[in-house]
Amino acid sequence: MDKSIVLISALVLIGLIIWWFFGKRQTESVVATRQGDKQVIEVTVDGGYKPSVIELARNIPTEITFLRKDASACFEEVVLPDFGVRTHLPVNQPYVVVVNPKEVGEYKYACGMNMFFGKVIVK
Repeated sequence: MDKSIVLISALVLIGLIIWWFFGKRQTESVVATRQGDKQVIEVTVDGGYKPSVIELARNIPTEITFLRKDASACFEEVVLPDFGVRTHLPVNQPYVVVVNPKEVGEYKYACGMNMFFGKVIVK
């Protein structure tokens, strides 16, 4: 009886671990708002990037405002390699990154330690 309980508990635990690390997560996608001749969007940095997927129109300058609430060292920097951006993010202060998406496609961005990711979709 004890071995059955241990076996069932172990299988449930293994299943939860697999779900946590390998399960497909729902990602919210947010479209940038058009303001005159530019588009703007805000990304909150708190245990990850929220929203993690942002949609931009091509050939329109874009202001991405990062608001870093997480003081951990991993989120000190944000890196958008395809846009030539690597910058420090202050804690609890909005920081604007300006990009001009010229090509349609998907572009990844990450924290300075390359552990947390987001995606820019240019349409």
